[in-house]
Amino acid sequence: MHQNPHKTIHQPVLLDEVLSYLDPKKGERYLDLTAGYGGHAQLILEKTQNYKESYLVDRDNFAIKELEKTFDGTGVNLIKKDYLGASESLKQANQKFDLILADLGVSSPHLNEVNRGFSFNNNGPLDMRMDQEQKMSAWNIVNETSFEELANLLWKYGEEPKSRQIARLITLNRPVSTTEELAALAKKAWPGHSKTHPATRTFQAVRIAVNNELDQLSEALPVWLDLLAPAGRLAIISFHSLEDRIVKQYFISESGDNYDSRLTLLTRHPVSPKPQEQAHNPRSRSAKLRVVAAK
Repeated sequence: MHQNPHKTIHQPVLLDEVLSYLDPKKGERYLDLTAGYGGHAQLILEKTQNYKESYLVDRDNFAIKELEKTFDGTGVNLIKKDYLGASESLKQANQKFDLILADLGVSSPHLNEVNRGFSFNNNGPLDMRMDQEQKMSAWNIVNETSFEELANLLWKYGEEPKSRQIARLITLNRPVSTTEELAALAKKAWPGHSKTHPATRTFQAVRIAVNNELDQLSEALPVWLDLLAPAGRLAIISFHSLEDRIVKQYFISESGDNYDSRLTLLTRHPVSPKPQEQAHNPRSRSAKLRVVAAK
């Protein structure tokens, strides 16, 4: 198997915890819905040794190319699709899996790749598309959305207290073409020094809107339950409170002591990275892992 050249750049989050809770065993079928650069998948598949009945999904062209190199010759199945579309196709094909993982974070190579426009730390075009073949980008959201829609979007997806002020600044300064310009406008609404960058919530909101992240997650959760084999385990890593709330509420609604509940909670509370991991990989700080098992 080829060594993944991105191994040093992209560190899979909560790796030990994911392995511990999913507890992969030889012969089990694995579905990775956001395989990225294969960090979690490599270690899980080394334990299951069941490459041919396992599937790795990603909607990003670059990630798929890296996965092809990393898993060359193993027989693992690769799907280039968003996780909702892939999940629905697998369900229609009556597939069942013992282990399912969805890591909902944006990978470090995405953030570091200036041309992808995910980060306010690097100046690049306003893009933020996870799927480069998708038409709508961050530029469209920022420049073509009405003031009211933009303000609502910043409030709903970014939980931004100054959503209306930032939306007003954006609409008055259109066209906004670069990440640097957008970050500067968000900063204008927050004069003075703050621990987190003033543009963090704005960028989160725009990225969620571009990639339809929350609706995808809400629609995908019931499909993932249908894909779980009896006693199968499903692990989800989220990176902000909006995603975590959707996962938490769904897991609670489908678990419990009543006879028709489908899940057992393996994590009563979300699992966060250990201090050592947070120090080593600051982007992991906000990660939360929740795991369930099918009854």
